[in-house]
Amino acid sequence: MAEEYIAASDIPDKPPPKDEHGREQQQPRPGHSPRKWFIFVLLVVIAAVVVFFVGFLPRHKRNEEIDQQARQRSQALPRVDVQQVRDSPSTTTLMVPGTTLAYTEAYIYARASGYVTRRFVDIGDRVHTGQLLATIDAPDLDKQVAQARSQLAQSQSALGQVQAQLQLASVTWDRYKVLVGKGVFSRQDGDTQEANFRVAEANVRAAENTVQGNRDNLERLVVLQQYEQVRAPFNGVITARNVDVGSLITAQGTGAPVSNTPASPGTSLAGAQGNNEGSSGSVSSSATPPTGGAQGGEMFGIASIDRLRVLVSVPEAYSDNIRSGERAELFFQERPHDRFDGAVTRTSSSIDQNTRTLLVEVSADNRRGMLLPGMYVVVNFIQTKGEPPLLIPGAAIVVRNGKTGVYRIDNNNVVHFQPIQIGRDYGDESEISGGLKEGDVIATTVTDAVNEGVKIDPQFPKKQGQPQMGGQSGQSAANTGQYGEQRLDNSAQKSSKKGVGKKQ
Repeated sequence: MAEEYIAASDIPDKPPPKDEHGREQQQPRPGHSPRKWFIFVLLVVIAAVVVFFVGFLPRHKRNEEIDQQARQRSQALPRVDVQQVRDSPSTTTLMVPGTTLAYTEAYIYARASGYVTRRFVDIGDRVHTGQLLATIDAPDLDKQVAQARSQLAQSQSALGQVQAQLQLASVTWDRYKVLVGKGVFSRQDGDTQEANFRVAEANVRAAENTVQGNRDNLERLVVLQQYEQVRAPFNGVITARNVDVGSLITAQGTGAPVSNTPASPGTSLAGAQGNNEGSSGSVSSSATPPTGGAQGGEMFGIASIDRLRVLVSVPEAYSDNIRSGERAELFFQERPHDRFDGAVTRTSSSIDQNTRTLLVEVSADNRRGMLLPGMYVVVNFIQTKGEPPLLIPGAAIVVRNGKTGVYRIDNNNVVHFQPIQIGRDYGDESEISGGLKEGDVIATTVTDAVNEGVKIDPQFPKKQGQPQMGGQSGQSAANTGQYGEQRLDNSAQKSSKKGVGKKQ
């Protein structure tokens, strides 16, 4: 058993292999081959080159640029946005909302109490002056007319009697004057006959006055009887009908009308509503169609719509520019691509203390019938200025030491504080009435670097450029005003600016 265990060191080595010629082959040495070492070194070199060109060089270049920019900025002048002062547009616009109203509008009430026997018109019908609208059966009024005729005839008969008595008294007095002169009758008898004559004259005058009073009463009742025929007072369109055949009509106007009646009889909707209501379009709070159902109040509503009037409330700041005869453009939401011309007919010539506005009336031709009363409208007032003032951005205005001014840039790009007088303020832009002249360069962005005597690097807008003046095309705040953005839509805006809308 002991012989079977042989140490490994005692085992003889395996003879090396031989080639076909019987020579021993060389065994490879332990470790990597030279080829692999060459590839490894090549990869390391490539990686180092890539890291150098991709990582180090761009970062080094960027750091150099940052350092260079920092040195330039520390040594360069501060950049400030500037702009040249320009004239405001010679033509400005002010857009204010309003509501269209009929030029003439009336509500027809009954002057005779009775029942409606016939009705000849309905809402939407066009009528002319004097056209019969309805008839009223008023038997009480007819009987009053007949009674007045009888009273007139009776008073005329009584007048005939007293006239006969006057004639007799006159003859008797003439006879007594002769007989009293001859001494046939006493003077007392003569005075009595004279008094009878004077009484007869007074009775005749009283009878004549009674006849005239009865005649006037008859004429009054006859005129009232004519109101049994309800007629149109002017040419127009029936806008309301609150009666039908069989409706009871009272001359006192009792009942609860359902139409959009005004605040008091005889006043139009324009007078019944306030300035703000006229601008916002709030004309009637009633949603019930005015087609009958009421037994009193107005019978019909009639409106003349060949011309329309628009009541708008112009802010107090713009009231000085509104003049009678001034042209205005009207834009309607229902017709965004059409433009209608109007003109200022009158103003209230007073400022409402509650709203600080001026009530302005604009009339528009509507003979084609394209517009209706009660439509919402935007009125564009076009104003022409003889000498347009200067216009600067609102951000350029500053207050220093209690003075309002701007920072003006001279020809050497040096900043100077320039006091100014401000005219009309449009928010983002303001008119200047003094302190600047056209062509002056001012700083539009005021920073801590903008101070008196500092030299800057002016930066003009791209559209303007340093050597050119301002006043380029484009809509400014002076064109629209504080209320100028209240447009219906983009199409109306384009129509207002370019004048491409269809003129009516």
